[in-house]
Amino acid sequence: MAKESEVRFEGFLPTPPADTWAAITEGTGGWLWPIQYEPRDGGAESGLTPNGGMVTVWKPSRRFVTYAENEEGWFNTLEYVLEPKDGGTYLRYEHTTVLDDWDVEYDACRRHTAFYYHSLGEYLTHFNRRDAKYFKADAPEASIAPEAFEAVRAAIGATAVGDRVHLDVPGVEGVVDYLTSNFLGVRTEDALYRFYGRNVWGWPVGIGHHLFAEEADADKAEKAWTAWLNGLYA
Repeated sequence: MAKESEVRFEGFLPTPPADTWAAITEGTGGWLWPIQYEPRDGGAESGLTPNGGMVTVWKPSRRFVTYAENEEGWFNTLEYVLEPKDGGTYLRYEHTTVLDDWDVEYDACRRHTAFYYHSLGEYLTHFNRRDAKYFKADAPEASIAPEAFEAVRAAIGATAVGDRVHLDVPGVEGVVDYLTSNFLGVRTEDALYRFYGRNVWGWPVGIGHHLFAEEADADKAEKAWTAWLNGLYA
């Protein structure tokens, strides 16, 4: 049954509001996924919602709001409020929408939000203002099994935040920067690798990686990581 939901995040980020604003409005490919906004009140949003939406508030480095809706009564509102604090930014974020399967989708939204805003902090700390090449991929349907995400953790060798790990694809060393029962983040010198154990909600395990090296080939990397996922769940 469809039901309205609200998910919030607030916390300190290490960069001043101008940099944090740029990450939220221009650099989403570095920590979330690529989204485009026309920089003005009434500007178009594309890439966030299925049919696009509208920027309803554009106050640089202070407040940013987007809105989308459809004829079936669905809507989606995101609000960001930025305040300078201790040389950085205190961010308050609120996401209000309508979910069809509230019990499943609300839990998924809440836990994804926590991971995304951790990734925002990692981006601002280590890759601020750098362009990213982003790609995502899903594992086969076999990854929907209840314990399927354990295969990802085992393959990477992640047991705790701070672990040094070796990624067979593309064969680089990194550090675990985020780890829960269903999410795993690995940071290297030139990338943020994100692994999503969506099997807990009945969806395939997925990845969403952010590559910052100028020579990075996202198409090649996507093929390699897709093969890696297929191999885990063959």
